[in-house]
Amino acid sequence: MKIAFIGTGIMGRPMAANLQKAGYEIVLSDHFNPAPADLVAAGAVVTHSVEEATQLADAVILMVPNTPQVEDVLFGNKGVEAGLNAGGASSKLVIDMSSISPMATKAFAARINESGAQYIDAPVSGGEVGAVNATLSIMAGGSQEAFDQARPLFEVMGKNITLVGDNGAGQTCKVANQIIVALNIEAVSEALVFASKAGADPARVRQALLGGFATSKILEVHGERMIAGTFEPGFRIALHQKDLDLALTGARELGVALPNTATAQELFEDCAALGGDEWDHSALIKAIEKRSKHSIRD
Repeated sequence: MKIAFIGTGIMGRPMAANLQKAGYEIVLSDHFNPAPADLVAAGAVVTHSVEEATQLADAVILMVPNTPQVEDVLFGNKGVEAGLNAGGASSKLVIDMSSISPMATKAFAARINESGAQYIDAPVSGGEVGAVNATLSIMAGGSQEAFDQARPLFEVMGKNITLVGDNGAGQTCKVANQIIVALNIEAVSEALVFASKAGADPARVRQALLGGFATSKILEVHGERMIAGTFEPGFRIALHQKDLDLALTGARELGVALPNTATAQELFEDCAALGGDEWDHSALIKAIEKRSKHSIRD
């Protein structure tokens, strides 16, 4: 089975590598950036357009930053739709594993499904570590038939794999996930700054909390990053801001109150103002530290 993998950045590159290691032939396009040398060395085929990659592949996976990029890859000049219209669409899967607008996803899916291909939105959670270790949580939206066809691919990239509902449901689930993650990061940041300002060792506080009801993956992984001050991106603040924009826009359309999500977005904006939009999202603690005039690492 040949898989066109479009978007080989921090997340996409290890995801494509895992598929390659599992025996799938990877087809790349230099539509955005040059193809990663390690994937090419391992046998990936490189094309010069997404259209060409689509024509060669049985399935197309997208892992790009935002809604406009997904739209461009799907429907732009020499994009996926053009490749599908060239023939063989009825046997192909189009899987968007990016995190984008649920409403836009429904429109994209309808258009791709009309071509005869099957569309699945399947955003992921787990960050770079999950992508490398093939332990991503995958939230899928699409038909049962399409999900069953895609599941062997998902099982190579992740562990917790769920068909949430029809097209758009996967993206809705991912937005909910990003709300929870952001608020957990904010909570851990506030707790560690409070403890440090009160005179306690934040590292020991974190260790104590890991054994109680307050434990979480965020406290375990990002709490350690906060204490060490290592904010190289696994998931960039700019991308989390994008996801919270989706949440807040959707909330306004639905008439839903998301007060703490709005506060988390303000804190990410503080970090961006400090020049940190490329920091890992665990660096939200820097915004709490600035407002508190206290660093837990001093």
